[in-house]
Formats: sequence, C-alpha cells, structure tokens
Amino acid sequence: MDSFTPISALIGGALIGLSASLLMLFNGKIAGISGLFADLVSPRSSDRSVSLYFVGGLLLAGVIARLAHASSLPASTPSLAVGAVAGLLVGFGTRLGSGCTSGHGVCGLSRLSKRSLVATLTFIAVGMATVTAVRALGGAL
Repeated sequence: MDSFTPISALIGGALIGLSASLLMLFNGKIAGISGLFADLVSPRSSDRSVSLYFVGGLLLAGVIARLAHASSLPASTPSLAVGAVAGLLVGFGTRLGSGCTSGHGVCGLSRLSKRSLVATLTFIAVGMATVTAVRALGGAL
C-alpha cells in the first residue's frame, strides 16, 4: 500500500469496465481472458479476429507500460519454473471454474451471476491462502 494511487486505480477500473461493456455490446463476447485466449488458439474457432485484437491489445498495453513506467513495475518473475507452475495452475483453475477472474469477476458479477459470485469468492480465498502459505514458507518460491 506504499504506492497506492487511487486516481489511476479508478481510471484503470473504469477502462476495464468500458472495454468489457464495449466488447459485449459490439461483439456479443464476454471479456473473459481465458475464453478469448482459448478462442484464439482453438482450431475449431471460425473467427479469431476479436480475440486476436483483445489479447493483442493486452500484450501491447503491457509493453507500453513497461516502456513508459519501467521503474514502477516488477523486474521479473521469481523464476521460470515458478511462472510455469503458476500458469499451469491458473489454466487448470479456469477450466475447473468455467472461466477466469475477468470473466467471472468483471463480467459475471456485473450480470449478477450467482455462479460468478461463488467463483470470484473462491479465487480470492485461494489467493489469500496462497499468499499466506508462501509467506509462511519465508517467500522461498
């Protein structure tokens, strides 16, 4: 909380909500990143353009943020192995929960979905448990 910036957080949240709303309004798609990414790499997908633009925009925003504010971003992940295991666990969790934090947390909650509420509370609880476990291990990961 040392570098909490409420104005930029508010602007970022508003932009996320706006992008999710526009994607639904103009393309009928939920802004769930796991679903958009799966659509992008699926051989059965007939039209990947929306997914390509959305996922490409996320990657481009990360590059722009790195170039514009490199000093305020983390230098790197702890290790490639930790990043790989974390990615696999997230992928497993999104399949198990039928969606990701953006799909359930941003889009599902705004539609008052009970399933999304349960999924989002589960994501938060597991995240808290993971941080607690890593800190108890001395941050060894």
